[in-house]
Amino acid sequence: MPLDIRLGDVVRLRKPHPCGGFEWTVVRLGADIGMRCLGCGRRVLLPRRDFERRVKAFVRRGEPAPNSPPTTTPRSDEP
Repeated sequence: MPLDIRLGDVVRLRKPHPCGGFEWTVVRLGADIGMRCLGCGRRVLLPRRDFERRVKAFVRRGEPAPNSPPTTTPRSDEP
């Protein structure tokens, strides 16, 4: 199942950037994920597959897209 990634997410990666920062903000979504280092401001693109492997945790979540479906599933006892 693909990882739910949103614009504005702040993620912690497994390995540090050469500047020493671990945290990145997501600035582009698609086949490649664009990220900006919160330590030095450098922008990089990673293939989605590599990004999903390198993410350790979400520090802060971005806003969901207005036309995206809800991420919760209805309970089985609801009609």
